[in-house]
Amino acid sequence: MTAERRRPPAGFREEIFGGVSVLMADNGGVVPYGNSVVVRGSSGTLVIDPSLALDRDPVGADAVLVSHAHEDHIAGLKHFRAPTFTHSLDVAAVSSLEVMLTQYGLDPAARADIEAYMADQFDLPPTRDDVRGIGDGHRFDLGDRIATVIHLPGHTPGHSGVLVEPDGFFYVADIDLTSFGPMYGDLGSSVDDFLTSIAIADSVDARWFGTFHQKGVIDGRPDFRRRLAAYREKLLSREERLIAFLDEPRTIADIVAHRLVYRPHVEAPYVGAVERRTAELHLERLMRADAVTEIEPGVYRQLSLIHI
Repeated sequence: MTAERRRPPAGFREEIFGGVSVLMADNGGVVPYGNSVVVRGSSGTLVIDPSLALDRDPVGADAVLVSHAHEDHIAGLKHFRAPTFTHSLDVAAVSSLEVMLTQYGLDPAARADIEAYMADQFDLPPTRDDVRGIGDGHRFDLGDRIATVIHLPGHTPGHSGVLVEPDGFFYVADIDLTSFGPMYGDLGSSVDDFLTSIAIADSVDARWFGTFHQKGVIDGRPDFRRRLAAYREKLLSREERLIAFLDEPRTIADIVAHRLVYRPHVEAPYVGAVERRTAELHLERLMRADAVTEIEPGVYRQLSLIHI
């Protein structure tokens, strides 16, 4: 499949939540676009995840935070001159397009196609030398507002959210609450970490919960928790489907063809790599739980169906 051709800029509109603004992409934040967050304080302005919808720095940012190392979250970074921060575990991939592509685990043909797509769609520089690493609990002191980084790994090793106080706005980035469900198809992704991060997000008491993609901002913790529970269930349902599929011996290739993530009609260069990594991660969990066993190298089956 050839890379999709460049879309025109989506544009954006500003929506305000206390002292936080969300620059909502005109298409609602559907990939490859997203919804960037602006935190304005009495002594500074922080922009989080400048998206493809931005064609300029519209706020005069004093600092930029990248929630994690994926191309749609840094697509608008080229328009900003402010210092750039990300979690230390994702600095290498935010700083280098080569490292970012490698973390996707693509075969050579798929990688070439994705490289062409990124060059056409995102126009990302090959390297950045100004990305600063931070950790869980890092505070951006903006005067009358504090933006605190909350490490939420799983999607990527450094994936992080931000809690803005006193407004009570919690940005959860790509814990995006979509019906598609969690994504953990990179080489550095982790199902266990993703589940832990969902639990952390569930424990945060806030008024507004912002996502990067099409769910936008959720008003109220009860609604957020309900959506988050459904999102978590989507992840666990993949595991249940995998166990059911292993009613007879199957290889990784069989599971990839069966698909745990994408619907059968979806064709894209990254599908195979995502399906493979997803299958590997779930198999590791299921074997630790004694639900699945490897009956011979590379062949898996439900443990309950193995007769000794």
